[in-house]
Amino acid sequence: MAASSKEVETQLTFRIYADGDTKYRGFDEDIFNEDTSHKCPTYVHRTPPCQGSCPSGEDIRGWLDIVRGIEKPPQDMSMQEYAFRRSTDANPFPSMMGRVCPAPCQDGCNRNQVDGYVGINAVEQYIGDGAQKAGYSFDNSAAFSGKKVAIVGGGPAGLAAAFQLRRKGHESVIFDDHKELGGMFRYGIPGYRTPREFLDHEIQRIIDMGGIEVKLGIRVGTDISIKKLEKDYDAIIWAVGCKSGRALPVKNADAPNCVSGVAFLEAFNKGTMQVTANRVVCVGGGDTSIDVVSVARRLGKIDKLPKNEQPEYVIGGFVAHDSAYAAARDGAKVTLTSLFNREGMTASEHEVEDALREGVSIHDGVMPLEVIVDDDGRAIGLKMIKCTMESGRPEAIEGTDYIIDCDLIVSAIGQSGDLEGLEELDNGKGLIDADALFRVPGREGHFVAGDIVRPHLLTTAIGQASICAESVDAYINGRDAKKRPKVDVNHFNLLNKLLETELAPDDFDASNDTRGTDSANYAIHNYEDRSDKEIISSDKLYLAHFEYTARIERDQNVPEADAVLGHFQDRIVPLTEEQAIFEAGRCMSCGMCFECDNCVIYCPQDAVFRVSKDKKTMGRYVDTDYDRCIGCHICADVCPTGYIDMALGGH
Repeated sequence: MAASSKEVETQLTFRIYADGDTKYRGFDEDIFNEDTSHKCPTYVHRTPPCQGSCPSGEDIRGWLDIVRGIEKPPQDMSMQEYAFRRSTDANPFPSMMGRVCPAPCQDGCNRNQVDGYVGINAVEQYIGDGAQKAGYSFDNSAAFSGKKVAIVGGGPAGLAAAFQLRRKGHESVIFDDHKELGGMFRYGIPGYRTPREFLDHEIQRIIDMGGIEVKLGIRVGTDISIKKLEKDYDAIIWAVGCKSGRALPVKNADAPNCVSGVAFLEAFNKGTMQVTANRVVCVGGGDTSIDVVSVARRLGKIDKLPKNEQPEYVIGGFVAHDSAYAAARDGAKVTLTSLFNREGMTASEHEVEDALREGVSIHDGVMPLEVIVDDDGRAIGLKMIKCTMESGRPEAIEGTDYIIDCDLIVSAIGQSGDLEGLEELDNGKGLIDADALFRVPGREGHFVAGDIVRPHLLTTAIGQASICAESVDAYINGRDAKKRPKVDVNHFNLLNKLLETELAPDDFDASNDTRGTDSANYAIHNYEDRSDKEIISSDKLYLAHFEYTARIERDQNVPEADAVLGHFQDRIVPLTEEQAIFEAGRCMSCGMCFECDNCVIYCPQDAVFRVSKDKKTMGRYVDTDYDRCIGCHICADVCPTGYIDMALGGH
């Protein structure tokens, strides 16, 4: 039956040929002639691009395969707990990351070449939310080493570092100058995006591992000196984040009601800012600016706000709003401006669409020229001009300037560190230098992770913290830190899986056999692990195997413009178990067998066969009888995941 025109236009599937192609490409190179090739199938594990794109280095394919039921958990462990443990090897915040990570993994997903990425974030949220409800705890069985590390900063990087250090047996003390832990999770992102119920649980789960002391309301550099930390601790990790926002680079940007996006969001998240101004303009275009305008629309404004309680006084920390103001607020007029056109904005497309739905006006392709002030020096307008981007720099279009009337201007154009009292660590840019292993150059025993190295994503800070913890572990144990692999992520390990399923190889006895073998039980045969060197691309897969399967979209609790005022409910609705299993099933398991049986079914010599059930495990589903194999490579052609290479094989 022919496909309808609607299906052809909207339900795109993989096509190996473009329109006009009439000739098979590379026929001679692609087709081997019987056994003259001297090549047989070898099962090669590579890293999928989702993992290669993840700054935290999560074993994404691994926990997707667990949720879908391909990789089985150990006895007496549920699928949900096994997926939780695999996902948190790299990142202890599945609930948070499932909600707010911009998901570079989804951009890298090979399924984009078929019908659209796998909803990795959605499945991760399912894992994290389920773990909270089930009360899963982290393994804290590692014996204490007697070493203690000072961690300065209790945000994502600091907490992740404490988590990884505890797993290695090292105690830590977290110093933070806030009243609560969480850093950017708590103070830089609105609570309706990082619900406190789940955030508090994920933080407490780390603290409950033991050996992690918390000292809040203490600023290192003023309340306690660097020298004191050096004396009392075996190592120091600087995870102080970037809490200072950049001011607009225009005239009068120092007006009192010109504030940074970081300060604006912190005042909201602390609960001191209950209302905002009548007319708010935010300059940015990234995720922080979206958070600012969304919060401003939710807070609204009230008429006749006392002068000394204008938002800039609250944001500056001089006063706090009475919570009773919330009952009297009305909608504020909120505008977001961006240098880039909408498609070039760094904020996620769905976040931009949500902001528009909530009643935010967006002016794209414009740049600020000047803050217009009144006789008291307060901003009353922001002069803008249309622009184009030339070689990464904005170029104004003459004669297109205009003024946006405003009562509050928020700059969300970048961040830097607040290193007051820590000037000796400042690299001159408000940041701290780091080498490839996240050691502070020239300062033995000092390590660094997170935004203070370079402001980036939350997942980046968490990934840096893992590497940093390994460097600390090497340092305090007197070892040289290992060179990082080319593909530096958490990988599936077949030997570990064999140990877990009680299929470990026999001990090797050199006195009995010192030559190569394809049958002895002390070796893992017909398998090569290239995951630390290679990321498998879509051209290595048999994409025609995968049918069009629409992604399950999470429901979102995004209000319309007339209902946004005071709307602070959790924005994202999690998938059900059935939906999560279905969505995980869309994963193509790139670089790892997912037991489709194509190689077994299509082998003309019956050379490829399923291993016996008592020897089967993840990565060991099929094997090859080299006496039967003629090297025709059909199995490699029809392998959807690219797990089969034609290589030297046989006796």
